[in-house]
Amino acid sequence: MSEAKPDQPHPLAGQRILFIHQNFPGQFVHLAQELVRLGCEVKALAIEKRPVPPGIDVRRYEVRPETVLPREDILSDIEVKTRRALACATAMRQLAAEGFQPSLIVAHPGWGESLFCKDVWPQAVLVAYGEFYYQADGADHAFDPEFSRATADSRMRLRLRNTALLHAYQAADAILCPTQWQRSCLPAEFQAKTAVIFDGVDTRVVRPEPGAFIRLGRSGLELRRQDSVLTFVNRNLEPYRGFHVFMRALPEILARNPRTHCVLVGEDSVSYGSPPRTHKNWRQAMLQEVGARLPRDRIHFVGRVPYADYLRMLQVSTCHAYLTYPFVLSWSCIEALAAGCRVVASDTEPVREVITHGRNGLLFDFFDVEGLARTVTQVLQDPSAYDPLAANAVREARAKYDLETVCKPEQVRWLASLLRPHTPA
Repeated sequence: MSEAKPDQPHPLAGQRILFIHQNFPGQFVHLAQELVRLGCEVKALAIEKRPVPPGIDVRRYEVRPETVLPREDILSDIEVKTRRALACATAMRQLAAEGFQPSLIVAHPGWGESLFCKDVWPQAVLVAYGEFYYQADGADHAFDPEFSRATADSRMRLRLRNTALLHAYQAADAILCPTQWQRSCLPAEFQAKTAVIFDGVDTRVVRPEPGAFIRLGRSGLELRRQDSVLTFVNRNLEPYRGFHVFMRALPEILARNPRTHCVLVGEDSVSYGSPPRTHKNWRQAMLQEVGARLPRDRIHFVGRVPYADYLRMLQVSTCHAYLTYPFVLSWSCIEALAAGCRVVASDTEPVREVITHGRNGLLFDFFDVEGLARTVTQVLQDPSAYDPLAANAVREARAKYDLETVCKPEQVRWLASLLRPHTPA
């Protein structure tokens, strides 16, 4: 569908659009704002209270009672998601009673909320966000034998964990995936109706900044681009994002590079996987394992930081390490490329889609602690040799993943193609 001419309303103008995401706006933050700008009536259903872009009517609902069965119960996941779906359906019926009839629903099905969208509004076009479909083989399940192994029980549990997703994808008119690898994880029968468009990074903001600097905590230590800085970023410091591998390589990295400071961004909770059995969090567990060999004055755990501070940390980074299981690709990986980081990353499926070894970054085997230490050291000891990779990273991030010129326009065009042009009553 072609873009509207300047003197004509956009094809989506006037459409009623509903977003469903327990943490709205989540992945839909930029898309929702753009639809408001184009003249859509945008509403959202959510559970958690998060900052909301202007112009969007967000209705929050509660899931009661939220009684979770014991972790060992193979049916607990289905029960919890069904309760969430029922609570969301009640909120949808309330909107319908107020006269709101969406032409388009964009829903994240990961927690069950979208199960009954088509039962409340059968005529609405339903788009499901395809973040991750669990697989017994080839993805995160039993990828790291240190923490999990494949068994008949674990495979059966995983099959049932996909129950709500199967219902959501079957009911959906279309599916939106951020990467080709995430699309490839979907059952084959759903891939034909799946579009691959990344969420987008605003490369006007996420860009190299030679004059950037950071000031760290109580010490007041200032670090700039000309200093030797190693960065590592997770939402939470945990094995799914390779925190344990990174920490095991860190003593050798810092021993070989006595001027290097390491800045680690991330909290001590768990986003994916399980907490450690013997420690309060994974940071404590890994410091117990390797802390005696670490120069504590050159390691800086900064926790969760404001986005502007996080961005400056990328901009001063001499080398950025990114690790992940075969799982959802982090926004921070693309942001590190766009910020001009020299990225050393794990050679896992989602990473290979965006980083080519020797072109826009360097890859190493996820479990190769010595390989990580060696590769990072090569970058730290001769960073200018890897400037061409960083320059390529910036160019490719702008060309493939820029929010304003690539991703958001593609998302809007695709959504418009799913709807007939709106004709005012």
